Amino acid sequence: MDATSYSRRSLHPTGRILTAQIVRLMDGYPREVRVGQPVLVVVLAAAGVAGLLARLVRALLSAGSGTGRRSFKELKKGPEYLVTPVRLRDADGRLYEVELHGHLPQSALHPADHVQLTLRDQGDPDLAPKIERIVNLTTGQLLRPRTATMWSHLGPPLLLQAMLGVLVIATVAACTAVT
Repeated sequence: MDATSYSRRSLHPTGRILTAQIVRLMDGYPREVRVGQPVLVVVLAAAGVAGLLARLVRALLSAGSGTGRRSFKELKKGPEYLVTPVRLRDADGRLYEVELHGHLPQSALHPADHVQLTLRDQGDPDLAPKIERIVNLTTGQLLRPRTATMWSHLGPPLLLQAMLGVLVIATVAACTAVT
């Protein structure tokens, strides 16, 4: 066996809290947030009801152009977020790998920083645990990486339109139930 080709395999930590020293921040890569099709269909259907009412009002008032809506395919694709693998070494010399999802300030973490990480299992044994919270013991910073969510991807205008559509449907259903 060639000693130069040997590389120590990093472990995935099993505990919820890991205190270690950062060895290396690897190159990041994009990963998509999954958007559930049933949720998307419900949101778009409810927004469509409100959209029809808005188009009707615009037509009555001759208010011109429509909105630049994203297609179902674009919405289903979901937003991408940055995944950065992080290698760490604990006090016993064991090498671990975890994943940092989202962005942090560039100066927040450096190799050789001592950190305490709060981790969450991702449900897939092939994926390293995801970092939920970082306490940088070297600088005293508390860091929380943030990623895009399905709700931020759909956006406030579409979600407000969907809520208006649900209210319209509930109002119509209530009126038909009374009569």
